[in-house]
Amino acid sequence: MDAFMDTLWFNILGIVQYGASLLDRLLTPLHIFGPVFILTLLALITVLITKVLNRVIVTKRYTELEKQFQHWYKVREEAMKGEDYEKAKRLARNIDQAKLNRVYYDYFLEGFLLGLMRNVLPIMLMVVYINEYYRTERLLDIFGRGYVLQLPEAAVNQ
Repeated sequence: MDAFMDTLWFNILGIVQYGASLLDRLLTPLHIFGPVFILTLLALITVLITKVLNRVIVTKRYTELEKQFQHWYKVREEAMKGEDYEKAKRLARNIDQAKLNRVYYDYFLEGFLLGLMRNVLPIMLMVVYINEYYRTERLLDIFGRGYVLQLPEAAVNQ
């Protein structure tokens, strides 16, 4: 099992390194526009990627849990419409304990994990790439200055 996990992580590392080198090669011709343009472009690309991933990545389990949650929520709402409020309240509590809480927990957890995969992971990968690629030394080599933007007050105080 350890050998499998090592192989898996090395493959993931290889894919990430290949993606970073591909992005390096694609961005190199755009250095003439400056770091602000490139960072803006990377931000737009990240937004587009997350939007596409949100449309494309929807698991069957998530849609099934959503249907189940809606079903049990409607059953609970119907139970609450009873004439005797105390009896309706006990019936709704039984529905909550029997099904609704478990379905809601699974539905929430699945949505949370999908959110991490579709939104947080691409953003974090881009932040790590930018942090690694645009170090001060690299900015000096490429653009002749060690910063992306300089505020006017900071320029006056120097």
